[in-house]
Amino acid sequence: MDFLFIFCISTVAVLLAYTAYKYITRNNRYFDTKPIPSLAPEPIFGSMRHLVLKKVSSTEFIRSIYERFPHDKVFGMFDFGTPVFVVRDPELIKRIAIKDFDHFVNHRPMFGRNTDPNSEALFAKTLFALTDHQWRQMRATLSPAFTGNKMRQMFDLIVGCSVQMVRFYRSQANGAAGGLLPVLELKDVFGRFANDVIATCAFGLEVDSFRVPDNAFFANGKQLINFNRASIMLKVIGYSVFPRLLEKLQVDLFDRDQTKFFAQIIRDTVRLRETEGVVRMDMINLLLKAQKGTLKHTSTEKDEPTLDGFATVEESDVGKLELHRSPFSEMEFIAQCLIFFLAGFDAVSVTLTFLVYELTLNRNVQDKLYVEVLATEKTLTGKPLSYDSLQQMKYMDMVVSEALRKWTTAPFADRVCTRDYVLETDDYQCTIDKGTVVFIPIAAIHHDPLHYPDPERFDPERFNERNRESIRPGTYLPFGIGPRNCIGSRFALMEVKAIVYHLLQCFAFERAPETQVPPPLVKGFAGLGPEKGVYVQFKLRDNKQASD
Repeated sequence: MDFLFIFCISTVAVLLAYTAYKYITRNNRYFDTKPIPSLAPEPIFGSMRHLVLKKVSSTEFIRSIYERFPHDKVFGMFDFGTPVFVVRDPELIKRIAIKDFDHFVNHRPMFGRNTDPNSEALFAKTLFALTDHQWRQMRATLSPAFTGNKMRQMFDLIVGCSVQMVRFYRSQANGAAGGLLPVLELKDVFGRFANDVIATCAFGLEVDSFRVPDNAFFANGKQLINFNRASIMLKVIGYSVFPRLLEKLQVDLFDRDQTKFFAQIIRDTVRLRETEGVVRMDMINLLLKAQKGTLKHTSTEKDEPTLDGFATVEESDVGKLELHRSPFSEMEFIAQCLIFFLAGFDAVSVTLTFLVYELTLNRNVQDKLYVEVLATEKTLTGKPLSYDSLQQMKYMDMVVSEALRKWTTAPFADRVCTRDYVLETDDYQCTIDKGTVVFIPIAAIHHDPLHYPDPERFDPERFNERNRESIRPGTYLPFGIGPRNCIGSRFALMEVKAIVYHLLQCFAFERAPETQVPPPLVKGFAGLGPEKGVYVQFKLRDNKQASD
């Protein structure tokens, strides 16, 4: 009897293991019938083993597979068990992301879909994760909040945070030998700055993360964006293998404790403004208007030229539509605040980290930018920096544009094919089947010498008025491409330029013994980031002594 029981249990276990194996590897021969080369899949991992096991960074991974197919416009790989078409050719990228966008409207549903309006899983309700008509409605609803005119309204808040940060370090430098601050870790420095900006612009709070380093907003924010934890990896794998089960269980990207913390802040802020009539020119104010359906593009904003820097992405016709939709729910409201925090905290702090790192190593670039800062300061005649004055700084825009090329915060973009699509090239026709995924390898394209000669060199002159005219469309994508590009590009660029301006007014960036060249990147699924920090020193300029 015992033997029979053991035999039955063993048989069931083997059958279950075999069934699971067949399910996981069901697509392994997908590319055998396609006229394109592909990476060989491995069980469970697909083509992602080195990334899953944290052997390489996301940037290194996407560049390495891109470089394996130098003569191919498209090649295949597997995201766990999902077939993925990696598109290398800029013309095909434009075709997929812009011309034939209706076939590729959605991102991968990495953390569930917004199918249950009562679900407490917030990530699926964010603009980034929404799909099809829900996404179109939300994009059109939120788009008026991110125009140049709306950025002008919030610019003073960013200047306030910039002045606050510089004043803190200047007071420390006044008491330091030679005006040289102790070695600073840039990711922490700019994480605190980005935290304060998001707190004031998106949550209506006044936070000083330099003088109060352990404040709850910063602590919860760091936990919210820590995507290199084992729990996040398990969620990624779980949604890749058993998406419907985890969706039913309402497994969310955001941890429940952080969700509750930020949700309560939002509720309290909204309640205060509605009961006491408080009006503040920030994102909460704009979202409240959007929620009520009163936020609209003005006639001038609909045709607003791109004056906010080379990297700024233009809003598509989708974002300019005036769609009638019911006011979005409190959970949807909170979700948009959280995704704004997510993008503003991490992407901005990482961009600033590597930008200042490059200015530190390339002193000629730093000095030339400082000359422009002084010239701009002179035109202001003692007044605070204005949004329009910042946009007129041509060399600043060149420096930021080059930093975004070399250090792309999103190594790749993804799209899901919503219905069968025939991809035509001069050599073949290839059907991208419904449900498969397309990767746009942004970091690899930005480092392709065919598009950017000597790509490892930091050279802002690539983006001077003459040279940028020769940049091939579809090869510069720091904020994505097509209607699903980053809605907050203007805000991010405004924030980055503002703090660089104020820092260079007072400090020179100096290399320290701890400065690693190049800095090792964090490994695994996390976006771009330094593995061990980026260390430099701030040195007070001789003409900026103060008693703050």
